[in-house]
Amino acid sequence: MSKKSPRLYRVEELIRRELAQILQREIRDPRIGMVTISEVEVARDLAQAKIFVSILDDAPEKIKITMDSLKEAAGFLRTELAHKVSLRTTPRLIFVYDDSIARGNRISRLIDETMAKENDPEDEPSED
Repeated sequence: MSKKSPRLYRVEELIRRELAQILQREIRDPRIGMVTISEVEVARDLAQAKIFVSILDDAPEKIKITMDSLKEAAGFLRTELAHKVSLRTTPRLIFVYDDSIARGNRISRLIDETMAKENDPEDEPSED
């Protein structure tokens, strides 16, 4: 696995920031709810970019609808991105669901439940 160049990191961050603004301000599709871009991975030749997104509503049907809508809007988003960033070639956008936030929330909730059970005075045996 080779190391990324500093330029590639800057391009990824630029795309992440600009796409987040486009999604927030210019997308009018109600099927695309609260979406957060967690990471962008751009190919070395800048031909394509994987856009990792987290979705606030973690219901499976809502995730599928949102991901399908993002894939349908990829051409529009690429065009808008081309207007905002000055790259020789604007990469093709590939949207990927990132479930790391949902998994983190689930783990945190399980830890909180376990801690609450350990600290619950009703579960302690009485000394009668």
